Amino acid sequence: MYIKDVTVKNHVGLHARPATFFIQRANEYKSSVWVEKDERRVNAKSLLGVLSLGIIGGTDIRIIADGPDEQEAVDALVKLVESAFAE
Repeated sequence: MYIKDVTVKNHVGLHARPATFFIQRANEYKSSVWVEKDERRVNAKSLLGVLSLGIIGGTDIRIIADGPDEQEAVDALVKLVESAFAE
């Protein structure tokens, strides 16, 4: 299991378009991937799950992966969040 914390940089947070980019990136990996906010954990490969967290700009989230490419998956998602989805 590999875990990293990151602060959401873009002002709208993980809503609509950024959330779509986030789950598309998560789905590129074989590992199970979750995103956690305030003790609530959801599947990072599920749009409804990610949207249900109500993540706004400036929020601290935790990205967790478990599987064969867990470190790659977490690092890629952290990089995406840190770039404010400008990739």
